[in-house]
Amino acid sequence: MADINIVQEHHLAPEQARAAAQQVADKLAEQFELACRWEGDVLRFERSGVNGSLTLRPNQAQVQIALGFPISLMAGQVEAKVVEKMRKVFVA
Repeated sequence: MADINIVQEHHLAPEQARAAAQQVADKLAEQFELACRWEGDVLRFERSGVNGSLTLRPNQAQVQIALGFPISLMAGQVEAKVVEKMRKVFVA
């Protein structure tokens, strides 16, 4: 298994941060066929072999992903894509 933990600073209003988080989740869902659901300020996503969350805090978004085998073999690629998307959507 591989774990990915990404923290992205932002200066967005809560509504904007939630919309940005949804964009990240939509991209992950599209690429990895994930089911996503909001629980307060936490967006949870999962499928067989992948589970994680995107937590919104004031001025910060944190993604935690646990990858099972065989997806863990692509951990570097997954992390790079998530980092890139988060930088794009959380920059005001």
